[in-house]
Amino acid sequence: MSLGDEHEASAGYGGTGQTRTRLPDGGGDAYGGARRGGRSSSRSLVTVVGVVVLLIAAIAFANRGGDDSASSANGGGAGGGQPQASATAPSGERPVRAAGGIPSGFAHDQQGAQSAAANYTVALVSADILKPARRAEIVQQVFVPSQQASLKAKMDKAYSKKFLNGVGLDENGNARAGHTYVSRTMPIGTKATSYSDTAAAVEVWCTGLYGTAGEDSTNPVTSDWFTMTLQLRWTDGDWKVDSFSQKDGPAPVPGDERASSADEMAKAVEEYGGFTYAR
Repeated sequence: MSLGDEHEASAGYGGTGQTRTRLPDGGGDAYGGARRGGRSSSRSLVTVVGVVVLLIAAIAFANRGGDDSASSANGGGAGGGQPQASATAPSGERPVRAAGGIPSGFAHDQQGAQSAAANYTVALVSADILKPARRAEIVQQVFVPSQQASLKAKMDKAYSKKFLNGVGLDENGNARAGHTYVSRTMPIGTKATSYSDTAAAVEVWCTGLYGTAGEDSTNPVTSDWFTMTLQLRWTDGDWKVDSFSQKDGPAPVPGDERASSADEMAKAVEEYGGFTYAR
């Protein structure tokens, strides 16, 4: 029975004054018939109040984070032995911050490296990487300074006008009217294969969507499974990418879900935002 049920039961029975008790000197009704509402109501009230007080005391004790001996050692008064506010994150590390949609400021530990790798993978396989203007920003935010110029040159060559036309995009990486280009990645898991204070290698297992949503699209949106391996370096107080590579899989057996229409897919991409990944 809950505390609310117990309170209701006490008020509905004891508070009516119908409690009967056998009187020592008899007379009349075998059960006395005397109305003892005042004492019964008081007992019920005391019982409920007592339960509430005990519950409050138990909750307070559980939240103290210490024992009575610690409280006594600190004086037990208002100024001593008071519990301190806890950090909002279990690790005590400050949360990552986002600049241009890409998180940064990762913790200088193995979990921070894995979180950085997951977030950077999302950026590197996004639709924005196909847009020349946005690509320059991503390269600057994600890669170590010594690799930025060469990697941007390689990406500019790989994502040429011919390549963009092949996936239904113009030279600025935009889909034509009535179409929506989709390239969205979701990390499934991460694994650090090596780690030190200055460098880390992290594998990010991903699934994703890519293609062009549109009624007459020749490149419909489909799903993909791949693993990205990122070589990270601790640079200027954050994890940055030194190099990366990609391979297919592991991929599960395809399901039998009904494929959504081009309009449904385009609407979902526009309405549902992506996530910031952290560990």
